[in-house]
Amino acid sequence: MTEIKSQKAVCVYCGSSFGNDPKFSDEARKLGQLLYSMRWKLVYGGGTTGLMGEIARATMGPDVDGFVHGIIPNALVARERTEDSEAPEAAETAGKASVSSFNDEIRKSVENHKGSTPLSHEYGTTTIVPDMHTRKRMMATESDAFVAMPGGYGTLEEVMECITWSQLGIHQKPVVLFNTDGFFDGLLRFIQHAIESGFISEKNGRIVQVATTAEEVIDKIQQYQVPDGRFNLNWSDEHEGN
Repeated sequence: MTEIKSQKAVCVYCGSSFGNDPKFSDEARKLGQLLYSMRWKLVYGGGTTGLMGEIARATMGPDVDGFVHGIIPNALVARERTEDSEAPEAAETAGKASVSSFNDEIRKSVENHKGSTPLSHEYGTTTIVPDMHTRKRMMATESDAFVAMPGGYGTLEEVMECITWSQLGIHQKPVVLFNTDGFFDGLLRFIQHAIESGFISEKNGRIVQVATTAEEVIDKIQQYQVPDGRFNLNWSDEHEGN
């Protein structure tokens, strides 16, 4: 039997919380459904809560046969434990209830989110790594494109690093901001201000592509052209072992 493989791998950075607007979850779900229908692989931060959980579950599809690889540091993993005397069926039920309760608490308020997340096979394959640096490098090397959805400090840091890597010539992969309901308008104003102030060239400003729908995200990835003007540096050491 021939093994079915994904056609393309897309790294999506997004929040492990849901945010205050249902549109964020809706658009994460739509993008995941598109990835599933195209048989593309999702590479993401490994969470099962918030937007991370929404897009991962949608990409796995209704038959749980999609391509999803979550990469998460050990410190962010919440391990659900049950008593040894419990029957397997009871343990499984307890685990699902715990995950559901955890998601409900995060949905109520970001203040309830303590950073850790339970794991579940419903969200694809998970690789647990020792630290954030390993996580980011693995996510980058495994992916053919990068997409940022709404999120917090971590999401911003990750996508800005990918943009910088492109400017430095470390990679030539598409970088797309999925600007749901204007979430990234402030960041886009900053980029334009930096261009006008002489800190980013007009050409490097085109490293960042912007989409407002899930369909447009896919189109931006497929039509991406590497902009001129990026730094022409030798990063051979950066790729050793990759």
